[in-house]
Amino acid sequence: MRCPWPALRLAKAMRTAVRVRIAADDPRAAAEFRALCEEQGWSIVPERKDFIVTRAMEGKP
Repeated sequence: MRCPWPALRLAKAMRTAVRVRIAADDPRAAAEFRALCEEQGWSIVPERKDFIVTRAMEGKP
């Protein structure tokens, strides 16, 4: 997916998910994912061409 679709798709998926694996071929996607995750308080882990995004569980650090 090309910019800004990867970040928009991630935001939509995280509305109902606790954890999402997302892949994007846009070289800017990694920076957009990191910015979105920082803004939302989600953790992000890059794995090869994919990214694993996890929502922080309430009541846990």
